[in-house]
Amino acid sequence: MVPDPMLDDLKSITTSQVFERYSSSINGISSVEAKKRLEEYGFNEITEIKRGHIKKFLGYFWGPIPWMIEVALLLSIVIQHWEEFSIILLLLLINGAVGFWQEDRADNAIELLKEKLAFDAQVKRDGKWQKIPSKELVPGDIVKIHLGDIVPADIKLFEGDYVTADESSITGESLPVDKAVGDICYSGSIIQKGQMHGIVFSTGMNTFFGRAAGLIAKTPNKSHLEQAVIKIGDYLIILDAIMVILIFIAGILRNQGFFDILGFALVLTIASIPVAQPAVLSVTMTVGAMALAKKKAIVSKLAAIEEMAGMDILFSDKTGTLTKNKISIAEISPYNSYTKDDVIFYAGLASMREELDPIDTTVLETIKKSEKLDEKLRGYKTLSFNPFDPVRKSTQSKVESTTGKIFKVSKGAPQVIVDLVTEEEILQMKVLRQIDHFASKGYRAIGVAATDINDKWHLIGLIALYDPPRKSSKETIEAAKSMGIEVKMVTGDHIAIAKEIAGELDLETNIKLPRSFLDLPDDEAAEVIEKSSGFAEVFPEHKYRIVELLQEEGKIIGMTGDGVNDAPALKKADAGIALSGATDAAKSAADIVLTKPGLSVIINAIKESYKIFHRMKSYSIYRVAETIRILIFTALVIILFDFYPVTALMLVLIALLDDIPVMTIAYDRTESVNSPQKWDMSSVIGLATFLGALGVVSSFFLFYIGKVMLNLDAGVIQSLIFLKLVVAGHLTMFVTRNTGHFWSVKPSGIFFCSVILTDLFATLLVVYGWFLTPIGWQLALFVWVYSLAAFVLEDYLKIFYYKYMENHKEGLFKKILATTLLAKK
Repeated sequence: MVPDPMLDDLKSITTSQVFERYSSSINGISSVEAKKRLEEYGFNEITEIKRGHIKKFLGYFWGPIPWMIEVALLLSIVIQHWEEFSIILLLLLINGAVGFWQEDRADNAIELLKEKLAFDAQVKRDGKWQKIPSKELVPGDIVKIHLGDIVPADIKLFEGDYVTADESSITGESLPVDKAVGDICYSGSIIQKGQMHGIVFSTGMNTFFGRAAGLIAKTPNKSHLEQAVIKIGDYLIILDAIMVILIFIAGILRNQGFFDILGFALVLTIASIPVAQPAVLSVTMTVGAMALAKKKAIVSKLAAIEEMAGMDILFSDKTGTLTKNKISIAEISPYNSYTKDDVIFYAGLASMREELDPIDTTVLETIKKSEKLDEKLRGYKTLSFNPFDPVRKSTQSKVESTTGKIFKVSKGAPQVIVDLVTEEEILQMKVLRQIDHFASKGYRAIGVAATDINDKWHLIGLIALYDPPRKSSKETIEAAKSMGIEVKMVTGDHIAIAKEIAGELDLETNIKLPRSFLDLPDDEAAEVIEKSSGFAEVFPEHKYRIVELLQEEGKIIGMTGDGVNDAPALKKADAGIALSGATDAAKSAADIVLTKPGLSVIINAIKESYKIFHRMKSYSIYRVAETIRILIFTALVIILFDFYPVTALMLVLIALLDDIPVMTIAYDRTESVNSPQKWDMSSVIGLATFLGALGVVSSFFLFYIGKVMLNLDAGVIQSLIFLKLVVAGHLTMFVTRNTGHFWSVKPSGIFFCSVILTDLFATLLVVYGWFLTPIGWQLALFVWVYSLAAFVLEDYLKIFYYKYMENHKEGLFKKILATTLLAKK
């Protein structure tokens, strides 16, 4: 990318000098020239610092867990345990290779999703306006910016009345800045009002934003999910440390070799700490994001998957989400001496002919149906046009008629149009009654007004628009309710319209206005919001306040939006959802961007997030149970019987064989989850500890059978225990993957095969004595039958545990509370 020494002087340089510098004109540059400049300047994008493949791969051998494996590797060389050295080295390399492969796949998948969210720019090339990806812009391009756009590059404005830009993310200026001809608009700023043309003078890392971004490295915050899994890892490390200390004390008291104890303790640590945890987290989240993309919901922030899974309340926009956003004209009400055709015609004059919004489309399509009106409209010339913005709530055109008469036309919110006219108060009262009448039918009204030769405004009439509810909306709302999610409507429309649509969708009609909570104390305001079924006549700042108040009450909030002024609320919400067709500003602020209209897409995405969360929860329960099972059983046998039930080599093999099926959890089927999912660590740790304790008991009983009843050799007992720990451990995955019996949800093929194949490989190791003491098929078959019987019993005891906890949850809570109060006294 070639920096331009002239850039710092652009504020003082005239527009004509900029055109001359970049050999451009108001008609832009040619496509051929643009291609040449793209090669010279590079893509218009902020370059991310990415690690190379070699550096990324080597990173998997640096960190606390790899260090422990590497120390164990060195110790095996010191004590010349070459078999252990070979297996530990293999474990280290496989963990690194699998982690690298999974991270690389995750990075590629996220890059593909980012491409789907890439913004477009309106550029004039070869003398024609066209949409291209903003990354393909080059200096000298002519671009158009208007309401809702994110400015795609640094540009010098040269045509148009004005734009208002939010530059807070670039300059730190909290208030929007008005821009006119000759001013500079910086890349990344958000257009809140107006429309202008500008010439691109700087792209990519050479923009003001790009140069600043190059100096700043942002550290992403860890999601609740990552924090929960890290807490589980910390718990396991503490548990491991306690057991290792006890093993050391017992070994030293028995005069065992220090390096032998240290080597075993290190390997035991490796087997118990979740080595594959980062890769499992990465794969599960990425696979989930790809699944959501197939359901037409693109995740821009992976952490949003978890937030969506825990959502309590969803605030849904009305237009385009609950309704079809296919507007039709229901009624026309002319005023003064004007006719219905006049109302439609003047509304057409106040409509944009390019990039039509739904209202403009409806008006112009109605005009096209009348050959007379269509021909008349083509005879009028639009001299200037101010597009709709959420603050002014109207559009305005300056028009020249076929006779040369110049006048203004405006269309927009009836209250705004009525304020323009200076006609008698009786007429204004009549208009307001008509608006209420339309609203009671669920119609949205727009007013149309025009100026006379004295520049005085006159009311032309009202147009009643109807946007019918989607057929799927009612069923989708029922589905959300059954999932424990409360759906509330938020709309800028008249309260009567909101109530009418809510009634049609079987939503409660307890719709309120923002003034019902704005002046109340926070706790009272939050109570009003919770009890209401939605809000009408809201402004963007009201949406933000609604989210803020409920978050303070501990609620997880989803918020939909599509406009530039929805961006603050979308960013504030736990799960900000940009609707299909949203502005670039809304997409940029949202966590999830929908590519298909309707509320059903959101519900499908929530259901998918439940599955993703459930997989992570089942993995967490399994991981803790597995650690308790191996760690405590091994430590207790060493301490009580002065016997190592497994060797260091076996522990490494167990860790290696565990990694393979664990990686496939992300692809496994899950049970039907139909309620918000949140981390309840006491529940996770409680069940995991219970299952781990069962595993310890069953391993102890097998140890007793082998040592006392069958009087087997030490090596055979170790091989017997090794096979049991592998097979029974993997069968535990089938226990933790759902809350019902293991057969209630069929596992995915890849998950089932990975478990069975690794267990068969472990069986072959002990049967034929590859690195281990051979035990033969008879004992191996006995271990399989024993493990399967323990697995079935474990599954039934899990069901008993769930039922017991459900029945005694309140009682247990009261006992804990009573104990706490007594302790305080």
